[in-house]
Amino acid sequence: MKKFPNALVIMIGFILFAAILTYIIPQGEYQRVLNPATNQLVVVNDSYQEIDAPSVSLWDTFMSIPEGFINRADLIALILLIGGSFYVIERTGALKDGIEFLTMLLQGKEEIALIVVSLAFLAGGALSGLQEEIIAMTPVLLYLSSRLGYNSFVAVAISYGSAILGASFSPINPFAVVIAQKETGLEFLSGSGFRLVVMAIAFCIWMFMVIRYANKNKVVSEEEHIFEKKNLNTRSAIILGLVAIAFVILIIGILQYNWGFNEMSAEFFILALVVGLIGKLGVNGTSLAYIDGFKAMIFASMIVGLSSSISIILEQGMIIDSIIYGLFTPMQYLPKSMSAISMMISQSLLHFVVPSYSGQAVLTMPILAPLSDLIGISRQVCVLAYQYGAVMTDLIIPTNGGLMAVLAIAGISFDKWFKFALKLVLVILGISAIALVTGISLGL
Repeated sequence: MKKFPNALVIMIGFILFAAILTYIIPQGEYQRVLNPATNQLVVVNDSYQEIDAPSVSLWDTFMSIPEGFINRADLIALILLIGGSFYVIERTGALKDGIEFLTMLLQGKEEIALIVVSLAFLAGGALSGLQEEIIAMTPVLLYLSSRLGYNSFVAVAISYGSAILGASFSPINPFAVVIAQKETGLEFLSGSGFRLVVMAIAFCIWMFMVIRYANKNKVVSEEEHIFEKKNLNTRSAIILGLVAIAFVILIIGILQYNWGFNEMSAEFFILALVVGLIGKLGVNGTSLAYIDGFKAMIFASMIVGLSSSISIILEQGMIIDSIIYGLFTPMQYLPKSMSAISMMISQSLLHFVVPSYSGQAVLTMPILAPLSDLIGISRQVCVLAYQYGAVMTDLIIPTNGGLMAVLAIAGISFDKWFKFALKLVLVILGISAIALVTGISLGL
């Protein structure tokens, strides 16, 4: 039986497919004006019109590849530098010592470990839209998961999956709900209580499904899952303490000082240098470990760059607005509840061609806000439909560079991951649909 295409083949295939779409879908655009309050271009409602524009040529298609790498240069640098940092930390032996000590403490309490790790990533997703940063942490998570007796699917589900869940249901994710509420004229943190309740319900169901799968697919038997008792040595404890402090600084930097990828990269580069010296790797040993980290993260960086090329082609081909117009215009003729659910489904479908959910908020909210007024559903429900549909779909779309990079490092083919994750996503979207209908009935 032929193997399913790997991540690189899939990304190139989608780049070519995006170029073909520019010859099939009519070119069109909405008028846009500058919003002085946000200094962003916003869409003028009911301004869509078809236009005459050239389709993307074969040469432009291949030119989009280096342009995609340039567009995501800051994220690629983050992946390489944080990846290199974790390789330096791993070479000191601190990570192995820490994970072995943790698994010894949690022996017989593996399910609690899954919940604790998932909660940490849920919080990261909810607070800062944590996603691409997980790429560099994946090797560590795989080792932790294997020591607990679980496979790589569980490792990705409790980390990347939980982060996406948190980002999707968050009341404060700056790249999703904050942008969407700003675009629709809603107050910051409005509807937070409802969002938190739905997030708690979704997380409980998510963990039930993940734990059930994990226990059914144990990597080792209980008899083999025995660890020798030992204490964490002082050097490893210091190194792990510094790593923990680095993450605290990272969260403070993101929330209070508006840190971007460059600040994160610089922080972890400094961390690697300090850890390498404390771990007695020396200057040369630290640099060699960093180089090995770069090598391991190159493929993941390529996937992220290629995913950006897809958006470039669709923008150059002038068909993104046409897709939005075709997906959302028919909703005005549906009942309220069906309109809200259809809005969520359409946001999920649109996310395949607009893999940036922050960009998707800017593209769709100015169009959907007045459409929601016309249908008779609140703008808050409109934002919820966007959050649930667009962000949650990040778990199954092959155009998401972060997902494909994590899967590449975890050694999971996309077809196997899709089969595993689709059931989870559909259940969560079902909960989301119930939440939308409930929000309408409550007059949210």
